[in-house]
Parts: sequence; structure tokens; C-alpha cells
Amino acid sequence: MNIPGAKVNTMSGIKGLVGRKMTKTIKFMGEDVTISKLNVANVMEIQEKAKKLEENDNEGFDLLKSIIRSAVDGAEDLSDDDFEGFPLDELSKLSNEIMKFSGINPGEKQGK
Repeated sequence: MNIPGAKVNTMSGIKGLVGRKMTKTIKFMGEDVTISKLNVANVMEIQEKAKKLEENDNEGFDLLKSIIRSAVDGAEDLSDDDFEGFPLDELSKLSNEIMKFSGINPGEKQGK
């Protein structure tokens, strides 16, 4: 029952949202795919991998795969060989869309 002026317990309401995913459909290689916003744990993991990228350029493709596996429906089952079968520019566009949807500017250094 909604009583005017009554205090609503928003903690139980927000607690119920923990783990909920926000999604949208985008085009990838001409087909619809569903992406999810990255959660805080995903972002922190990506930031750690990005720091290693500054030390070792070979980590770039691993970072790209991690972003896509974290946010694209069904991508968690893709093998490294599967990723090598996609055009690199399409994977980069997909990764950038995920980052933008998650509120992260892909070209901006995080934490600086």
C-alpha cells in the first residue's frame, strides 16, 4: 500500500537490483547481438589488464577478448581460436560500443 508521506525503504529496493544486467542490442558484422553494461568488478579487472598493457603491448588482444566475453551474450563460450576468426576492426568496434554503453570513454586513460 502506498501511503502519502510514508518513508519508503529504498535499501531493500536497491538491494534487489544487485546483479541485474542492463542490455541493449547492437549490430556486429551485420547481425544483432546483445551487450550488457560492465559491472564494477568487470571494470576493475579491465583496468588492471589495461595497466599491464602499458607494460606489454601483447596484452591488447587479451583485453579486447576479456571485454567482449564479459559483456556479449554467448561470448563467454568463444575460444581464442574463435576470436581469431573475426575481423579485428569489428572486434574493436564491438569493444568500444561496450565501453561507451558502460560509461567508459575507451580513448581516455582511467584513473588519471
